[in-house]
Amino acid sequence: MDSAVALARWHDVAASSDAAGLPALIAEDAVLRSPAVHTPQVGRDTVVGYLTAAFAVLGPHLAYDREWLGEDSAVLQFRTVVGGLDVSGVDIITWDGDGLIVDFTVMIRPVKALNAVIEHMGAELMRMLAG
Repeated sequence: MDSAVALARWHDVAASSDAAGLPALIAEDAVLRSPAVHTPQVGRDTVVGYLTAAFAVLGPHLAYDREWLGEDSAVLQFRTVVGGLDVSGVDIITWDGDGLIVDFTVMIRPVKALNAVIEHMGAELMRMLAG
């Protein structure tokens, strides 16, 4: 699948903040690298869980400002607000030949905003596990 098509599918789901569309975008053995956790998170269900929490935490104010598109990947520069703090970051997404996400890496700055994201993501993940 063309990376522009795969990216458009990501943008559609991200813009809707509807996590129900995530499983169809994520490969079975996908890996998520998040600044909120120390180790890579592996597997579709786990990646979908983290991205679902990210939609809840980052989604209300999330805006992609710039993007760089490669043959099988993209870098998306975003901004949002979490806990009253301005957050800047990038999503680095890699797709397989079928257009499924196989690697999703998130980087966030500044450190004060990163700490707020970690706190809110932890709370959201705990809420999701309890529910």
